[in-house]
Amino acid sequence: MKTQNRSQSKSKVPKEGLFPEIMRKDYQGSGKLKGKKAVISGGDSGIGQAVAVHFSREGADVAVIYKESDDDAKETKRLVEEEGRQCTLIKGDLTKKAFRAKCLEKIKKDWKNLDVLVNNAGIHTSKNSLEKISDDQIQETFNTNIISMISFTRDFLPLIGEGGRIICTTSVTAYRGSDHLIDYAATKGAILSFIRSLSTNLAEKKILVNGIAPGPIWTPLVKEAFDDLSTFGKDTPLKRAGQPSEVAPAYVFLASKDADYITGEVIHINGGDFVGG
Repeated sequence: MKTQNRSQSKSKVPKEGLFPEIMRKDYQGSGKLKGKKAVISGGDSGIGQAVAVHFSREGADVAVIYKESDDDAKETKRLVEEEGRQCTLIKGDLTKKAFRAKCLEKIKKDWKNLDVLVNNAGIHTSKNSLEKISDDQIQETFNTNIISMISFTRDFLPLIGEGGRIICTTSVTAYRGSDHLIDYAATKGAILSFIRSLSTNLAEKKILVNGIAPGPIWTPLVKEAFDDLSTFGKDTPLKRAGQPSEVAPAYVFLASKDADYITGEVIHINGGDFVGG
């Protein structure tokens, strides 16, 4: 086992046999988000952790909202603070109204305003037939992935002023479906419609709403969806899965002034799969 460096996560998912890469060693920040404040749901591991670390290298303070792993959250905080930025950890369940209110009050008290909201929290449970998907699973998947996202965005909207950014994580499954993640893919399709609808709604307020649609990326959720990880991502044109470090820079772009004329769009990071719609 190699010694872990600051660009690697401790999440127990193979990085072609090791860890997910959270940030490339040669990634150079250039102050694109200097002085910005960003809230990232699901920011404790995987893509969310990578976004938090990239944002901090670009000069932003971050608040990470997470549900389960204190170890992963503390690792995110350590990585952010190594970049000289502040990291606030808020633990709880976003499907609960009381917790969403707690998050809002914390951010209002500490920051007063918010520049970037990243809606990244999500879950999935693999089932190879519709008959095996229980009502409880459907309810939990929709509550976590899209219903709480809409409510959370609504609650935080008063803190986001002109020039603010809302970035939502959807998925390649929103476009092509998934035979073993049927309810999950349905929520990701709903997120896509949410992005497009909200972007139009907030255009007059000059708040930009965009999304990222990852394909196969090494994250903790991967273990729950695939029995054979040796084949994960091998069906893409690039013949491999992607790394969180290859996804997070797109969030930086959408959060920065470089994306001032982009709203209602989705960036596809999927190893070459062509999707439309």
